[in-house]
Amino acid sequence: MPMSRTLQQHLDPDAGPKRILALDGGGLRGVLTLGMLREMESHLRARHGGDPAFRLSDYFDLIAGTSTGAIIAAALALGMSVDEVHGHYMRLGQVVFKRSLLRWGALRAKFPADKVSEALVGVFGDRRLDSPDLRTGLLIVTKRLDTGSTWPLTNHPGSRYFDRGSKATTIANREYPLWQVVRASTAAPYFFDPESIGIGRGDGEVKAVSGDFVDGGVSPHNNPALQALMTATIPGYSFGWETGEKRLLVVSVGTGKADAEVGHRNVVEGTAAIHAVLSLKALMEDCADLVETVMQWLSKSPTAREIDRELGTIASPLGGTPLCSYMRYNVHLTEAWFEKHLGESVGAKALKALEAMDQPANIPELDRIGRMAGTKLVKAAHFDAAFDLH
Repeated sequence: MPMSRTLQQHLDPDAGPKRILALDGGGLRGVLTLGMLREMESHLRARHGGDPAFRLSDYFDLIAGTSTGAIIAAALALGMSVDEVHGHYMRLGQVVFKRSLLRWGALRAKFPADKVSEALVGVFGDRRLDSPDLRTGLLIVTKRLDTGSTWPLTNHPGSRYFDRGSKATTIANREYPLWQVVRASTAAPYFFDPESIGIGRGDGEVKAVSGDFVDGGVSPHNNPALQALMTATIPGYSFGWETGEKRLLVVSVGTGKADAEVGHRNVVEGTAAIHAVLSLKALMEDCADLVETVMQWLSKSPTAREIDRELGTIASPLGGTPLCSYMRYNVHLTEAWFEKHLGESVGAKALKALEAMDQPANIPELDRIGRMAGTKLVKAAHFDAAFDLH
């Protein structure tokens, strides 16, 4: 049974069924994602012959990521094992989130962007979005701040802006440095400055054009599962993949869902600045919940969760026929969820501390929880044999 496919085979709409992996943003909480991915990789490796060389890039035809998920997605698409990505991630976390005494205050980004750039170049080198080293499809979600538009960037050679020709004034997406695309997706406002990417060439008469890009989490797609589904199936994106319960699989992995109530009590007594921050955070949580709601509405899912008391798990798909199979794995940072799903009693204060996206001191505990969540949540039986490699 062949375990390795070419990029062309992964992207070929006639070589089905298709499998998508979507990875959320969430700063250093991406360590939780890696814990769940490790278990997933182990199950899939065992199912496909146990070859130590098996990688998630062999199984998934498209790996999508936003923000910290973009770092993991790009590394996995290059054929790294989860343990290899974990090693890079641990080093990145210690270097990138090291606070400088010169950056206190509200007028500068919390962390220096050059440290991020150096670290990402260290992982991805001088590869571009069209690098032949990318072993499977890759989707990175970022947001162009100066135009307000979400940019889902892929390595699909048929996508509209991937190759613009020698006479085009715009720079082809395939020419974008991979590290810079990932850096753009991770440029969370307040934490890091935007990333400027050249998108138009100057020719003496026409001035070169750059776009200012920020974290894809500022778009509705901090959880990129829905964007990945749209990218794979909407004709304008050029993938042209078939839909169907046995034809298309979407596996979505989160970075931890915060307790919506903790820290929001007595908010009326807070300042206007606190109201603004909490409102933005609530909006991002609403977007995340909406993505999960829609994905469950469009699919058949063995991991469907109760969205709320009114909607339940949305057992019946839209139109009666699922567009895809769907799994969602995530850790909910609430006392009740930890007790029920992980069998641990953890206080609200400790869980609240784990919500931070920029605290390297949290890494060991996040790593422990992520590995435990992988063992408890990710089951081999969730992966339908219809999606096995042949």
